[in-house]
Amino acid sequence: MYLGLDLGTSGVKALLIDGNQTILASGNGSLDVSRPHSGWSEQDPAHWLRATREAVAGIKASHPEALASVKGIGLSGHMHGATLVDGAGNVLRPCILWNDTRSFAEAAKLDADPRFRAITGNIVFPGFTAPKLVWVKNNEPEIFAKVAKVLLPKDYLRLWLTGEYLSEMSDSAGTSWLDTGKRAWSPELLAATDLDESQMPGLTEGTAEAGVLRAELLAEWGMSGRVVVAGGAGDNAASAVGMGTVHSGSAFVSLGTSGVLFAANDRYLPNPASAVHAFCHAIPNTWHQMGVILSATDALNWHSHVTGKSAGELSAELGDTLKAPSGVTFLPYLSGERTPHNDAKIRGVFAGLEHESSRVVLTQAVMEGVTFAIRDNLAALNAAGTTISRVTAIGGGSRSRYWLKSIATALNIPVDIPADGDFGAAFGAARLGLIAATGADPASVCTAPKTAETVEPETALAGAYDEAYRRYRALYPAVKAAMG
Repeated sequence: MYLGLDLGTSGVKALLIDGNQTILASGNGSLDVSRPHSGWSEQDPAHWLRATREAVAGIKASHPEALASVKGIGLSGHMHGATLVDGAGNVLRPCILWNDTRSFAEAAKLDADPRFRAITGNIVFPGFTAPKLVWVKNNEPEIFAKVAKVLLPKDYLRLWLTGEYLSEMSDSAGTSWLDTGKRAWSPELLAATDLDESQMPGLTEGTAEAGVLRAELLAEWGMSGRVVVAGGAGDNAASAVGMGTVHSGSAFVSLGTSGVLFAANDRYLPNPASAVHAFCHAIPNTWHQMGVILSATDALNWHSHVTGKSAGELSAELGDTLKAPSGVTFLPYLSGERTPHNDAKIRGVFAGLEHESSRVVLTQAVMEGVTFAIRDNLAALNAAGTTISRVTAIGGGSRSRYWLKSIATALNIPVDIPADGDFGAAFGAARLGLIAATGADPASVCTAPKTAETVEPETALAGAYDEAYRRYRALYPAVKAAMG
């Protein structure tokens, strides 16, 4: 048996699989986020341990014998968080999370140093780890002076599980300290933030053994023998492992609150100028690129709130038959945009409204706006040398056939809908636990789910979509200029 532990912002999920990757049981532990000031987002790492215990206890209550047979544990977690510990392993302050924006000024200063983009292959975003440490140095110098190790959230969980200070490549690539091409810490970038390699955890691959479970937890969970803890992965890479998106050219599109276009690569292909994330994958000798839009289903939820109709009702009004764009254009930049603009200040807009612009027309425009934002992401990935021939759709928005037809047509590639199942980060983590414990070939373990249905592009509407995309692209500079 193999256990996946996914540390999310709102909770910990534990997932138990057998050697055939059949899901046997799952458990959950809840978490809250503390926001003591505007733009701050923190968690107490002690709460992660409590939530993990709750999640595993749920499995132990329902499947004690299966849990007792666990031989490998994989870890996944939200990325970029700064967990600071002293020489005794004691936490010095609450973890500063990925969605904390207090270090925007520090991030801009680091990003202005050309070495960061050159070595990491990425923009230094305020959410990344390095600018958070500069903020601590500037605002909490007494804490900065005590920092013995900087750990990412899931790696603090590993410290508790195993006593080891270790991380792996996919999560570490989101710190702004990793030489992403060499898969090693950069002494030069660490020095630029007044840190050194001794304050970083050791590095391993996500599929490798990275500690063994402590005797105290073996006894608590009813396990025995040698239980290996894998290197694991950051949450997006773990989801990709769960989806089987590990081979060059394989890709998925996620229509969640935010939107993600994720592609696996067999080489390092950075393109920081277009705000594409170029990170190491959790699989050795593999990297990935990721375009991120900040409002995907969030845009439809906003429209739902304004119209007083649920997202499901709005989608049902639109139907399943794809229509040519109406001439109304929507920019989904309700909270700024990441890829390709890296613009926190830009905001959304409707353009081309007329008397005949009904609610259905606006719903269509909102979905098309998100679709075109994803097409922007595809263009950014193409500019970085990645070719995508098809994508698998996941996330709540993928329940809308209309939206998937829109995406297939705008991107001019087929969109696969996976068969029902749980292919998320916890499943990917469990797969990594299996590989680390057994030495299995990652390619044979990390297979893609069966495809239930494929949505093909509507070729008859390709020209109309190209023209609507041209209008969409012309709006961003106009709105940016108008906002000043």
